[in-house]
Amino acid sequence: MDAIGVEQVRLVPWAEGDFWLLRRNNSPEMTEHLGGPETEEKLADRHRRYVELSSGRMYRVVLADGGETVGSIGYWECEWRGGKVWETGWGTLPEFQGRGLAAQAARAVVAVVRQEAGHGGHPALHAFPKADNAASNGVCRKAGFTLLGEVDLEYPKGNPIISNDWYVDLRTAKA
Repeated sequence: MDAIGVEQVRLVPWAEGDFWLLRRNNSPEMTEHLGGPETEEKLADRHRRYVELSSGRMYRVVLADGGETVGSIGYWECEWRGGKVWETGWGTLPEFQGRGLAAQAARAVVAVVRQEAGHGGHPALHAFPKADNAASNGVCRKAGFTLLGEVDLEYPKGNPIISNDWYVDLRTAKA
């Protein structure tokens, strides 16, 4: 905890041993806004992509004091409106939700993208939570993202959804 009693988080690069976290995040409660739980095979494919991600990075989010895992976050390259941008997404385990940890992790990933991927990279980092996902939209707001408005997307592929497009301009000094 910091001087005013706020828990702090660290980002730990995703590793082979982190498959358990994908399983924990695969519950109906955690995937309500993501099209529902995935099969074990799809989870294994996702884990492999996370470990081998060459453009971007996935992380386990851990408490700075004690190292307890509270969720995951990452960023990856995607096509958006005719160009390439960074996209981010996260999940916080149910027992750690409502404590501001996801917003801290989102601010931390913005700093990482600026440092590791921002030089000569894409000008923006976007998040696309479903428009009715109050918790994830709140994370974006608390983490300093700017709301651009609603957009039509598919997630998972073939499942049309209405999402909010939140972004951080990586060319500015602070989120």
